[in-house]
Amino acid sequence: MLEKLKAQVYEANLALYNAGLAILTWGNASGIDHEKGLVVIKPSGVVYEELSAEQMVVVDLDGEVVEGGLQPSSDTPTHLVLYRELDGIGGVAHSHSTYAGAWAQACRSIPCYGTTHADCFRGAVPITEQLMPKALEGDYEAETGKAIVRAMEGMDVGEFTGVLVANHGPFTWGASAYEAVDNSIALEQIARMAALTEGLSPMAGPINSQLRDKHFLRKHGDGAYYGQVREGESIRDEHQGR
Repeated sequence: MLEKLKAQVYEANLALYNAGLAILTWGNASGIDHEKGLVVIKPSGVVYEELSAEQMVVVDLDGEVVEGGLQPSSDTPTHLVLYRELDGIGGVAHSHSTYAGAWAQACRSIPCYGTTHADCFRGAVPITEQLMPKALEGDYEAETGKAIVRAMEGMDVGEFTGVLVANHGPFTWGASAYEAVDNSIALEQIARMAALTEGLSPMAGPINSQLRDKHFLRKHGDGAYYGQVREGESIRDEHQGR
């Protein structure tokens, strides 16, 4: 079942590991088949060196295991909330990467200090509110997903492709599991550059909105012109399918 998606999700998890964003058994990536309403996700607590595509776990949107002999990631309820509530996403990735994790632990959004950031996020990377004791006593992982959804209220998931969960770490998404991991890699670099920027210039201010939008829109949206176009595709198609 969903063999192609399993292979993609397996490869996305390896990409997260190979990029240095996940160590030991930390982190996870998933992908969804919207037509079937099924999600494929990394199994819980399995080291990356021992992963295989066959070990990926298939769950429905209620979290019931449909196929797989291992327990799905403990973060599965968070992923499922995002798939149910954030329209148009096809993959989710979560890591405890160093710099993005540090901003999350500091409970700070990441200001848009320059064009590298603006190429990927059309403004500051959002931060969730801290979870209250009632949420921690309940379905913690689902409450984490709800906090992300609240942080994204009024925002476009294509313009803001990730959120920092306060005291925890980053979650990113995209059109596929691959793209979600790409966005995790970009977010970690953005977080690192922002930390270095504040170290060099504690009074640094955000990029002006015109330059920010210029850089974001030349890579994203109907008028994008960055990159190459394959025959029969538009620039928009090329970015969504990468």
